[in-house]
Amino acid sequence: MTDFPELSQGPDPHPRKPRFKMPDGATDTHFHLFGPQNRYPLVTLREYTPQLITPAMARQLFDTLGIQRAVVIQPSVYGEDNRAQLEGAREIGIPTRAVIVARHDTSDKELAALHEQGARGLRYVLAHPGGLPLTELERWALRAKELGWHIQFLAKGPQLLEIAPRLEKLACPAVIDHIGMFKPSDGLHQPVFQAVLRLLRQGHWVKLSGAYRLSAQAPPYIELKPYVARLVGARPDRLVWASDWPHVFIKTPMPNTTDLLDLLADWVPDEATRNRILVDNPAALYGF
Repeated sequence: MTDFPELSQGPDPHPRKPRFKMPDGATDTHFHLFGPQNRYPLVTLREYTPQLITPAMARQLFDTLGIQRAVVIQPSVYGEDNRAQLEGAREIGIPTRAVIVARHDTSDKELAALHEQGARGLRYVLAHPGGLPLTELERWALRAKELGWHIQFLAKGPQLLEIAPRLEKLACPAVIDHIGMFKPSDGLHQPVFQAVLRLLRQGHWVKLSGAYRLSAQAPPYIELKPYVARLVGARPDRLVWASDWPHVFIKTPMPNTTDLLDLLADWVPDEATRNRILVDNPAALYGF
């Protein structure tokens, strides 16, 4: 982290239609919006500076991919100010939900207002600075349960392994970002991936996203296929797909978002199971 966080790469501007037929109600469960900084100021303690990513850009992407529902996720650079995501989502023009960041002392009235705006989950960002403190996790989980929300975790592999025992006892569902951010080179029996499998079998959720954040390979990230096969074999009813667009804070070449969607055809060749991951599972998790 520097005093002047570097400007992130912009997303590949040339998405195309995916190579498989998208089902009605297909859902992207993880994307971000970044508005003008004079309207939506960034937190000082951050690792990157995002480029402008507008609702119109998101809608163009979704129309190209065949995405009909989407979930906007509060990024670390906005701290607890959720306005850029919630206000921007209203402009996209498709059904959206949101995962937000808020302090535990947020009032019931404020949470009800957030729910009305589409919030269905709370995000803990452990992989970047400025996230919510874990000291309030169990108390937040009880409030989330009352709201019918979940708690989403962006955690590097060792961080996830450390908190896994707490997640197993959580009062509300947990959602694990980016397949758990394990190292594929450590093998299927590594503790991090086994913790992800264990949480999934217990009924928590995993996002099939961020392959480029895990793999050192180029698309189609062949080394990840056996890991996803284990997840699909364990609980296909607890997996969702996400683009992670616009793919911020990566040092590798920018992936094409369609390539990331096409991975599902390789990872989940069975159409019924794939459609479940794209449509039915996110409908259940986010209340579409």
